[in-house]
Amino acid sequence: MKNDTKLNLENMAIKILGIETLETRHSDELDFHELAVWKINELIEAAYNAGKESLTSSQR
Repeated sequence: MKNDTKLNLENMAIKILGIETLETRHSDELDFHELAVWKINELIEAAYNAGKESLTSSQR
């Protein structure tokens, strides 16, 4: 995965899910999160829309 894609996904996780980082920290308390399904859905939609936008802008 490209670095800019990773950064975009991490920024979405921070903004939408309130997760500090997507990096593994080797601690159950830090690596596992309880999430509402509507927040997961919001993240999936945001990632889908970002990918769609990226594809559209690259075709211009």
